[in-house]
Amino acid sequence: MSRSLSKEPRHRLAAFRPLEAPRGLAQGLVQRLTADITSGKLAPGSRLPTEQEMIAATGVSRTVVREAVAALRTEGLVATRQGFGTVVADGTGRPFRLDIDDQRSLGEILDVAELRTGVEIEAAGLAAERASGESMRRIDGAFKEIERAMARGEDAVDQDFAFHCSIAEATGNPQFRRFLDFLGRFIIPRQMIRAEAVANESRPAYLKRIQKEHTEIRDAIRAHKIADARAAMRRHLLNSRKRYKQLAEKLGRI
Repeated sequence: MSRSLSKEPRHRLAAFRPLEAPRGLAQGLVQRLTADITSGKLAPGSRLPTEQEMIAATGVSRTVVREAVAALRTEGLVATRQGFGTVVADGTGRPFRLDIDDQRSLGEILDVAELRTGVEIEAAGLAAERASGESMRRIDGAFKEIERAMARGEDAVDQDFAFHCSIAEATGNPQFRRFLDFLGRFIIPRQMIRAEAVANESRPAYLKRIQKEHTEIRDAIRAHKIADARAAMRRHLLNSRKRYKQLAEKLGRI
């Protein structure tokens, strides 16, 4: 037998209040419920209110509620339990994904930067150990493309990404490249903040400093110096995180 909404724990009702335009409707409801589920406010196994209860609490239509619940089910966040209704899933079946809103904090971007650090440090070491002549030519080519983009006065975001991907490919393990492809645009944070990224220095100087770090990585890989390649990649990524953290704090977006 289902319980009355009024008897549900108060913290479980946080998502169920009138939705505001234009973020209302299914997307808004999905985002609220997702936040409450991933934060633990809605614990695994707890029952979601019925359609009628959600309609009454949020002011949306039955179609919107059903669409939102269907989206949550597709994401593996909720499941239907016979005779009990829709419940919060335990999370074991949910695929890993990154949901980062460009309008939210740079802190989320820094989280991704931290995630990639361990992977790319190892990739640099393996590239130094395994890189073939062809792999090294691809790394050199990507490096030179960054130089050309800088000379044109561009941010070199795509070229920077290609450089890191060429190192991942040089490991000989396709999973490293797949991981970087999965991260996609979040791997080079400066494209998400554009002109603000230079902070207290000119863009050319800022990019030149980054390219110097790339040079150290490339040279260590070419020399097959595994420890040096890992150390150079670590410095590069830690410096990058430090730069964006300072910027995020300055902009109040962390």
